[in-house]
Amino acid sequence: MNRIPRSEQKTSEADNSETPKPVSLVMRAPINVRSLSLILLTVLAVIFALHWAKAVFIPLMLGVMISYALSPLVALIQKWHIPRAIGAGMLLLGIVGGAGYLVYSLSDDAAELIETLPEAAQKFRKTLRAERGRSEGTMEKVQKAATQIERVASETGAPAPVAPSGVTRVQIEKPKINVKDYLLIGTLGVFGAAAQTGIVLFLAYFLLVSGDTFRRKLLRITGPTLSKKKITLHVLDDINGQIQRYLLVQIFTSLLVGVVTWLAFLWIGLEHAAIWGIVAGVFNTIPYLGPVVVTGGTALVALLQFGTINMALVVGGISLVITSLEGYLLTPWLTGRASRMSAVVVFVSVLFWGWLWGVWGLLLGVPIMMIIKAVCDRVDDLKPIGELLGE
Repeated sequence: MNRIPRSEQKTSEADNSETPKPVSLVMRAPINVRSLSLILLTVLAVIFALHWAKAVFIPLMLGVMISYALSPLVALIQKWHIPRAIGAGMLLLGIVGGAGYLVYSLSDDAAELIETLPEAAQKFRKTLRAERGRSEGTMEKVQKAATQIERVASETGAPAPVAPSGVTRVQIEKPKINVKDYLLIGTLGVFGAAAQTGIVLFLAYFLLVSGDTFRRKLLRITGPTLSKKKITLHVLDDINGQIQRYLLVQIFTSLLVGVVTWLAFLWIGLEHAAIWGIVAGVFNTIPYLGPVVVTGGTALVALLQFGTINMALVVGGISLVITSLEGYLLTPWLTGRASRMSAVVVFVSVLFWGWLWGVWGLLLGVPIMMIIKAVCDRVDDLKPIGELLGE
């Protein structure tokens, strides 16, 4: 039987007694503080410029979005040997005329619907109290009692309390309502909206007429070599196609949601079903917030019409099911995985652009982020940002 020498036994025991050293998991990456500061200052300057000049950027982005969405139709009209300028003008005039006729035909229903909203809110509150079996709250009883006491005191002509000596009584008179001021403000608002609409339409028309002029200019700027021109052309085509596909999907799904909502509400017997179909289609372009507003509004109107919470829940549930099926099944299937954005990014972008531009930011926030993602996906240095924005 072979024996292990003592020197080898000591060596093996020493090796076994040594504990393994922990592996360092710290990632060391060089950080250039100066570059990071410059990037942060640039981002803040861009945000300030976007907010300060929103009167310019909002019509500009609306015109660009409209031109992207209508460019395939103008190209189709051009194939019928119709000049591009005439085709673009006919298309825009047709859209504006159709929208104006639709608004005019539904204006009476819309006015009637708006007038019923306060009554719906009061009926909703009364119905909730009846369902809960509660009477009026203590604070409301106190307010009613105080109102009645004040009314009785004014009717009996009770003398006003005498001011102490040395104190001057001051009477505050409420300013009279000047109807001319309100009419002036409303008129200026209408003229401002009309001017903004005209700017957007003219900008969209000029962009549609120009066609691929800017793309050819970018190809000239890239350089004299043919390889650089081919790469630039491929990148521009990918960006253009991805943005157009996204906008066309949004238009198609909004129209589909509007039509399905109208038919569903017409079948269930809800009044002003066409109005709510249009509202559902328009608010469908606003992620998260739009379906919630439509669901709450339709439930409130259903409560006013049918008088029961069950019907209000049914109508609101129908609206929520339609928008959910569109948002979670149809739109992802039509858009494709390459052009999808993370749900967190979509939610944060809605909050950010809504804070920056208000209602227009809610409508334009997601398309703007879609353009940024499309550009980042096609530029090598910006691909990490595109990966961060995507799913």
